[in-house]
Amino acid sequence: MRWMRLFAAAALVCGFLCHPTLSQRPETPLYRDPGQPVEKRIEDLLGRMTLKEKVGQMNMPCVYINSLGRDAAAKQEGCRRFTLGDLTEDIGPGGGFFTLADNALQVGAREQAAYFNELQKLALEKTRLGIPLLQSEEGTHGVMCSDKTIFPEGLAIGSTFDMDLVRQIWAAEAREARSVGIHQLYTLVVEPNRDPRLGRNEEGFSEDPYLCARIAESIVRGAQGYDVSAKDKVVTGLCHYPGQSQPAGGLERGAMTVSDRMLWEVFLPSWAAGIKAGALGVMATYPAIDGVLTHASAKILTHILREQLGFEGLVLSEGGGIGTLVYERVAASQKEAGQIALRAGVDVGISYESGYMRSLVESVEEGKASMSDIDRAVGRILRQKMRLGLFEHPYVDPEEAARAAHAEAHQELALRAAREGIVLLRNEGNLLPLSKSVRSIAVIGPNADDKREQLGDYVPRRILQDITTVLAGVRAKVPNAKVTYVQGCDGLAAEPDQIADARKAASDADVAIVVLGERHMGTPRATDGEGSDVASLDLQGRQEELLEAVAAAGKPTVLVLSNGRPLSIRWAAEHVPAIVEAWNSGERGGAAVADVLFGDYNPSGRLPITVPRHSGQLPMYYNYMPSKSGRRYVDMPITPLWEFGYGLSYTKFEYANLTLSAKVIGTRGSVDVTAEVSNAGSRAGDELVQLYVNDPVASVTRPVKELKGFQKVSLQPGEKKTVKFTLGPDDLALYDQSMVRRVEPGAFNVMVGSSSEQIRLRGSFEVR
Repeated sequence: MRWMRLFAAAALVCGFLCHPTLSQRPETPLYRDPGQPVEKRIEDLLGRMTLKEKVGQMNMPCVYINSLGRDAAAKQEGCRRFTLGDLTEDIGPGGGFFTLADNALQVGAREQAAYFNELQKLALEKTRLGIPLLQSEEGTHGVMCSDKTIFPEGLAIGSTFDMDLVRQIWAAEAREARSVGIHQLYTLVVEPNRDPRLGRNEEGFSEDPYLCARIAESIVRGAQGYDVSAKDKVVTGLCHYPGQSQPAGGLERGAMTVSDRMLWEVFLPSWAAGIKAGALGVMATYPAIDGVLTHASAKILTHILREQLGFEGLVLSEGGGIGTLVYERVAASQKEAGQIALRAGVDVGISYESGYMRSLVESVEEGKASMSDIDRAVGRILRQKMRLGLFEHPYVDPEEAARAAHAEAHQELALRAAREGIVLLRNEGNLLPLSKSVRSIAVIGPNADDKREQLGDYVPRRILQDITTVLAGVRAKVPNAKVTYVQGCDGLAAEPDQIADARKAASDADVAIVVLGERHMGTPRATDGEGSDVASLDLQGRQEELLEAVAAAGKPTVLVLSNGRPLSIRWAAEHVPAIVEAWNSGERGGAAVADVLFGDYNPSGRLPITVPRHSGQLPMYYNYMPSKSGRRYVDMPITPLWEFGYGLSYTKFEYANLTLSAKVIGTRGSVDVTAEVSNAGSRAGDELVQLYVNDPVASVTRPVKELKGFQKVSLQPGEKKTVKFTLGPDDLALYDQSMVRRVEPGAFNVMVGSSSEQIRLRGSFEVR
């Protein structure tokens, strides 16, 4: 009886203490426990969320939209309210933001970090479930917000053919981004450039699928690394899946009429490489692919991307991407568009579109959209936030942000990238390098001293650091020379009319440096960048007239190009003795150009894209089909001005002794290709050794050649090195008539050279 009384008393005390009103502290939710498996944490959190809270997580709007405010201060307040979920009653607290820093925080890194911390504190402490925010920014060639390093863009990076450099650039970007509280970098354009008339092709790196694939995997390894939760790593958002660079007429958002064969052979290799390297972000493209809009395609966004390529991250819409279904007449309304996009596999909307906000909530309530599809998308968002460690480590150190911002090492990296990306196209009579003892120089042209023009598109709205233009670079290089500057003309308009002044300045100088090119997004009357498509690849405005006038002065003339696409400069290719392609060369571009012009750097860049004579030759790329061979135009040669892989040096290189490790291999075998390269000149230099392969007889038509390897070799005068490549099944395989990828038996031709046309060594082997 005594034991029974004691047990009853203990039970009474336990019941009293465990009464809900007397509990000392609430139980920690399972989703907040980092020791639990991620999937259990996600399941627990999804079970606690309302429909509006789930749809709120699916929205990470671009802060340039007016719904969040019309100026920086208003946008900051709008972001606070969207974070809390009281900017609109249509959805719950938002999942994060896109391009917040560039549009609302045009200040230094320390202040940016403090504001991002403030938003995270609101999300964690002032919302019901305390879900951290996911912050995304553009990272095309530098984090697109103030106080960040601006690297060269697109084709300048492609021209380096330096994958270690690519890794270092995006590792630097990742550090600058993550230090202020940015977790994802997007607009990493890994699709191949197939039509240079498209303005935003300046964001891409090359026409070649193999080179784009190597760049894609290098970007991922640099920016995302092997542990995305690290304080200096970010999610890499590859764009624009599966492509938009070959639109109808070269026009933005134009439909892409590509077959499954072209999709898999040309466009998807870079995505496959980036995803294999671990990429956790993809942005869906605007255009329809073979008649089906990407934002509506379960085949593209789910079957190919996730089931075949193995993608495990987030799919973001393009800006206004849900709306593409409406203006392309696939959906009658935003509401219907949201239903279709959700089923297809779009996880996040970035444009404050009703189809992914109020209308989506209504669609679920009406049974027109599935809660399981909502949970699938939100589960992926929560998984991304947990991968990044945001539930445990949501805040950043503003002092570390200030140290990382525009660090000196990053500035030097931008200079190195600009140097390596410069391509010497012409150097008749060895005009270059110029002597530093030159007494007078005329620097002429609309792009010679325009700080924004040499940067390209997707740069910060407010640039805090100094930009070294070509004029500034030349003046710094030869401080004792008389340097006269004349703009000459505008890049597009007729004014100012200083062509006569430019010719006189050239006549009075020992040498003339003419800097021409394009006007980029963000400048009046832009001719390049997103939304700035052209019908002609010729120099715009009166630039060619200016160049002809300067050349007529009779003094040695150097043309420097600052542009984002290949330009059909037919007159210059015949009449100007020295031509330097600098592309969009970044914040230190002018210093890099001066280093090349005056011989402090021996140019090593090689063209990652074909330069046509005329836009009427398009499409034009080196890996064309045999049916083009032997054909001609009546009015001009069929050949380009300069081919893929081309570039000159201040020294000469010789090739010898091609060796194949086997003459016969099996369909799963591999063959080593070696060659000797030597520097036969008097200056140290870097040569880009290129390996091409051709399958001469196959069950389907194959290109005349395909790049399958490249190595940049540094050589002192008289030095010789052996270069080795390995060709395996992936390099030899094709998609047969049934779209099965396999290696077919037969002969294969091997070509090693200094460009796609300048083949120095040839060999062959057989597959049995």
